[in-house]
Amino acid sequence: MSRRNKVRVGSGAGTSDDRMVPALELVERGELDFLVFECLAERTVARESLARSKDPEKGYTPSMPERLRMVLPACVKQEVRIVTNMGAANPLGGAKAVRREARELGLGDIACAVVLGDEVTELVRGHPELPLMETGEPLESILPRLVSANAYLGADVISKALATDAPVVLTGRVADPSLFLASMMYALGWSYDDLPKLAMGTLAGHLLECTAQLTGGCFGWPGKKDVPDLANVGYPFADVTADGSVSLGKTPGSGGRLDVMTCAEQMLYEIHDPTAYFTPDCVLDITGVRLLQEAKDRVRVEGAKASSRTDTYKVTIGYSNGYIGEGEVSYGGIDAVARAKWAAEVVKERLRARGFTYEDFRVDLIGMSSLHGDPGSRPEPYEVRLRMAGRSFDRRAAHAIGFEVRALHMHGPGGSGGGCEPRVRDVLAVKSVLLPKQLVNPQVVMEGSYESARL
Repeated sequence: MSRRNKVRVGSGAGTSDDRMVPALELVERGELDFLVFECLAERTVARESLARSKDPEKGYTPSMPERLRMVLPACVKQEVRIVTNMGAANPLGGAKAVRREARELGLGDIACAVVLGDEVTELVRGHPELPLMETGEPLESILPRLVSANAYLGADVISKALATDAPVVLTGRVADPSLFLASMMYALGWSYDDLPKLAMGTLAGHLLECTAQLTGGCFGWPGKKDVPDLANVGYPFADVTADGSVSLGKTPGSGGRLDVMTCAEQMLYEIHDPTAYFTPDCVLDITGVRLLQEAKDRVRVEGAKASSRTDTYKVTIGYSNGYIGEGEVSYGGIDAVARAKWAAEVVKERLRARGFTYEDFRVDLIGMSSLHGDPGSRPEPYEVRLRMAGRSFDRRAAHAIGFEVRALHMHGPGGSGGGCEPRVRDVLAVKSVLLPKQLVNPQVVMEGSYESARL
């Protein structure tokens, strides 16, 4: 394609279960060039790897077909290209699903450019000496329970996928800002030598990656930080020029707010060190960033800096860490808290008598102590919900927690209600290692023909 002087990149999802209607509204009214769906949390790929191990057709983000049914017709009509990591643990399978949805929608054969190479499970098995970033212990300590290992790829390989002209680019694990930065690099002709531009593009991606967090969603606080028409909050976009200038906006006519305050909160989100935010594309420094209110719901961003990318990829290691069992029951009225506390002690004693032990165990009085621990002198509520949960490598021990909590209905103390079925779920934990980039082989493959890609 010929290089542009300006590109508009919109944010269509910030999680796999993000709202869908605002994405459609952004496509229909936002005059976008690219729409990015960022749908992978830390544990998501490990979870989808388990799903794929049970059914090889699965492994991509389960909500992807529904999301595409919502937006794909409008994207085709408006010539908006989609960039997304909804391929998760099975990007090729996800690409086949994209093409199926397109055919069923009457849109013909829509090709996908698929980014591969993030899946490095067997590669890291061969390097048990790699230190875990969180603990310093060797990877070997969790290798027997390894489920998946995925490297956070960068914008370079996504940009190559965009060069195929495919209407949809589908990836597995990539860095969140890289999805957005790749669109800018491809459309505006940036290279990895353009550090000031990479800094601004990476910051723009970071600001956009959580959709409504930028436009008032997590910002709102009644009476203190009001957000107009929050029920219809719109999704954001960035206008980016070839020289690296960035201006943020949101869907015209939508609810919410986009201003210096909302942008400042999102800019600091998940930033551990504002002088060195590591991505596969650069090391971002936001300490000199300026946010300028250009107009209502319009903010200009200036002053991001970056140093060159490192020679390693961060790799998320997903591993099995036992089971969590949990149960809940409610107490209301006089002495509700005292009865709930007594019930918790009764359940713990019964579990001990059955010989069960737990790696972790937690008792929460929801509405009283579940967020901040010991309530101290805070007033006691008139009703409270008891939640008990424990983690064990013995599934029977995990199941017993919910069983004993449910049994409180008839086995005391009095006045319990609103219980639930015992719940047991697999625990997928994550840790990280750094893997030399030279060992990883990112690549792009086509699902569908180049001819259909250019439709």
